[in-house]
Amino acid sequence: MIATWPLWPPRHGHSGALGIFDRMSRPATTPSLRCLRRCALAALLVLPAFMPVFAQAPRVDAARGVANDAAMQAAIAAAKAGQLSPAQADALRDDPRWPWLEFARLSRDLDRADAGQVRAFLQRHDGQATAVALRPLWLASLSRREQWSDFLADWTASDDPGLRCARLNAQQALGRSDAGWNAEAQALWRSGKSLPDACDATFNALAARGGLDDALRWERFDLAVAEGEPGVMRGAARGLPADALALAQDYASFVQAPHARAGQWPRDARSRKVAVAGLSRLAKDNPDAAERQLAQLAPLLGLDETERGKVLYQIALWTVASYLPDSARRLAAVPTAAFDERLHEWRAREAMARSDWPAALDAIRAMPTKQRGDSRWRWFEGRMLEKTGRKAEAQALFRAAATAPTFHGFLAADRMQLPYALCPWDPADPPALRKEVAKDPALVRALALYRIDQPGWAVREWNDALTRFDDARRRTAVALAQEQGWFDRAVFSLGKVPEEQRMYRLRFPLHHDADIRAAAARHGLDPAWIAAEIRAESIFNPNARSPANARGLMQLLPGTAAGVAQRTGLPYAGAESLYDSSTNIALGSAYLREMEDKYGQTYQAIAAYNAGPTPAARWLSQRPSHDPDIWIETISYKETRDYVARVLAFSAIYDWRLNEDALPVSERMLGRTEGRRTQFACPAPAAGGTTET
Repeated sequence: MIATWPLWPPRHGHSGALGIFDRMSRPATTPSLRCLRRCALAALLVLPAFMPVFAQAPRVDAARGVANDAAMQAAIAAAKAGQLSPAQADALRDDPRWPWLEFARLSRDLDRADAGQVRAFLQRHDGQATAVALRPLWLASLSRREQWSDFLADWTASDDPGLRCARLNAQQALGRSDAGWNAEAQALWRSGKSLPDACDATFNALAARGGLDDALRWERFDLAVAEGEPGVMRGAARGLPADALALAQDYASFVQAPHARAGQWPRDARSRKVAVAGLSRLAKDNPDAAERQLAQLAPLLGLDETERGKVLYQIALWTVASYLPDSARRLAAVPTAAFDERLHEWRAREAMARSDWPAALDAIRAMPTKQRGDSRWRWFEGRMLEKTGRKAEAQALFRAAATAPTFHGFLAADRMQLPYALCPWDPADPPALRKEVAKDPALVRALALYRIDQPGWAVREWNDALTRFDDARRRTAVALAQEQGWFDRAVFSLGKVPEEQRMYRLRFPLHHDADIRAAAARHGLDPAWIAAEIRAESIFNPNARSPANARGLMQLLPGTAAGVAQRTGLPYAGAESLYDSSTNIALGSAYLREMEDKYGQTYQAIAAYNAGPTPAARWLSQRPSHDPDIWIETISYKETRDYVARVLAFSAIYDWRLNEDALPVSERMLGRTEGRRTQFACPAPAAGGTTET
C-alpha cells in the first residue's frame, strides 16, 4: 500500500509488496537452501481453522520436487551472473521453467548475445510469456546499437512509445519511411507527457520533413499544460518563432513556480489555462500563496467561474486535508459545480473534525446519490442525525448500512443489535475442471516459478494462463494457487464477477496457526486481529518487502523490529530474519501489544501501527475527545483512514472463520475482548458487498 493522499503520507514501514509464496521455516543462508526448506511445503487446504494440512503426495516425488526447485533456483542465479555451465543447464531441460532459464541467460547481456539464439528463442516460444518478455528487451538492444535492418525484421506491434519511436528511426535511417511515417510520428508527438530519448531523433526527423509546424508545437504544448509538465512544455516550444518561444518559456516557468509576470500575458484562453495549471500545482504545496495569486490574476487574465473553480478546488482540498484554520471558508468558496466525490467527503470530514454536526449532515446530504448510499455515509448520516437529536430518523439509515459486510456496516449492525451481514458465495464450479486447469502449461510454469521466488515471471505466466480461462477456470486456478501458498491471487484475480467478492474462504486465507496462536497467547491479543493485520499488510506473503524496506508478513521495518526485540527479549537475527514467518509474527505481534498498551484503544493502536506514533499522537492531540468512528474518519492520511477500517472489518471476518461468530467491532476497536458475541447471517440473497476499501 502506498499513500497517495493527502500531502504527507504515512511514515511507516508496515505496508508492502504483495504475495509471492509461503514460507514455514526459518531462513537459510542462501536462496537455494531457503528453497530446500520452504519448497517442502505441499498443497495447503484452506480450512475453517488455522490448521496447515499437507497433501498426501509420495515422499519420493516431494523430494524430487524440492531438489528440482533448488537446482533451478541455483541455475537461474548462475545464468544471471553469466556463470551457467552447460551441464547445469542440460540437467534442467525437462523442467517446465526451462524457458525462463534460457531467458535469464539470454537477457543478461543482449548487446553481446548471439542473434541467432535470440531469434530461435523468440520463434520457439512465440506467443508465450517468455517471448513476450524478451522481445522488447531485444528490440531495445538492437535500437541502441542502431542495427536497424535487424530491428525491423524482428519488429512486432508494441504500445511502448520508445520502441515505436525506434521503429520510426529505423525506417528513416533505411529510407523506408512511407506515407504513413509522418502520421505515426505526429500521433506520438500529440502527447502531453514526457517521452523516451529515442523520440528526440524521431521528432527531429519529423521537423526536417516539414511535419512539425507551429500549430502542432502548440498542440503538444497545450496538452503538456493540462498534464502539468513544464519540461515537456519547454521541449514542445523549441522551434517556435522568437517571440512565441519567449512566451512559451515564461508559461512553463509559471507552471513550475508561479510568478508576477503572468499579469502581463495576453488575455486569451491559453494564458488562462496556464494560470489555472500553475496555481493548481502551487495550491498543493502552498494554498495560501495560491489563493493570493488567484485573487491578483483572475481579473487581469479574465478567469471565468469554471477556471477559478478549478483553482479554488485545489486550494480547498489541500487546506482541508491538513485541517488548516481556513478549511471551512475555502470549502465554501468552491463553486458547487466544481465539487466531486472527494471534496464532498472532505467537507463532511472537516465539519466532523470541528464537531459541527449540522454542517456535517448538510455535507453528507449534498453528496451524489450513489456516494451517499455507501455504507460509510449511511452510517455517518445516521450518526449526525443522532448528534442533532434525531435518533429515530437515524435507525432506518443504520438498518440500511447494516446490510453491508464493511466496517461501517458492522458498526451499524452493532447499533441495531443485528447479526453481521455475510453471504458467502460458493460458485459450485465443476470439480472436473481442476485436473484440466492444473495441466495448463502456463499455470504449471506460474506455480513452479512462484515456489522459487520469481514473482515477476510467475505473474507473467499467470496472466497468460488467465487469458484462456473462463470464470470457472479462473476461480479454479485461484484455488490451486492458494493451495500452494500463493494467497494474493484471490485478491487480484477474483472480482470480475461481483459475487466473487463473497468468496471469503479464498479471499481470507488461514495460515501460520501455531505462530499466530503462540503470539496471541504471549501478548494477550486476539488471533483474529493478528490474522487481519497479516491479511492487510502482506496477504500472507512472508517475502513481502515495501519501498520503505518493511519486510515480511507483518511488514516490519528492521529498526522497529530491532527495538521490539531489545525491549522484549524476543530473538532477532537482523533484517533478513524478518522473512522468517515465526520471527516476523512474534515481533509484529509484540509491536501490536506495545501500541495497544501505549494508546489503550485498539483503533488508535492500529492507526499507529500503520502511520507511526508521531502522526497518531498529532491526531490524538487535535481531536482527543472525538468518538472512535469519527476519529477514524477524520484521520488525515487516506491510507491510514482506510487501513484502520479495513483491519477492524477483517478482524470480524477472521473471527467468523475461526469461531463462526465475532466480537462486536464496536467493542473490539475499544480494546475490549470479552462479552457478547455477534452472529453472522445473510439478510437477503443480493446482500454481500465487499470488505475491500
